[in-house]
Amino acid sequence: MQEAHIITGVLVDDAALTLEELARACAVEPDWVVRHVHAGVLGEPAGGVEVQVTSWRFRGGDLQRARRLLSIERHFDANEDLAALVVDLGDEIRRLRTRLHVLGTDKE
Repeated sequence: MQEAHIITGVLVDDAALTLEELARACAVEPDWVVRHVHAGVLGEPAGGVEVQVTSWRFRGGDLQRARRLLSIERHFDANEDLAALVVDLGDEIRRLRTRLHVLGTDKE
């Protein structure tokens, strides 16, 4: 088995990752990414799912979501739908906390 090399760094929103680059950044096989895109739990690649997978391009937010999905799946032995629900709920909590902070009503 090959040793996995994890890529770390800051990804700018305008930058685009290929399927292979996204998979490598998450230390997963490209099939994992394809399955999650087709299941609708990972963002649709730029250009849509109708184009060849070799033409798919992903944004920084897709990388963050993929890493969160993978973490939930691995740590809690969750399936992709459950992991997506947990990630969505976490995102919603962050949005609500930000909104409360902007409105000046947060009590932290």
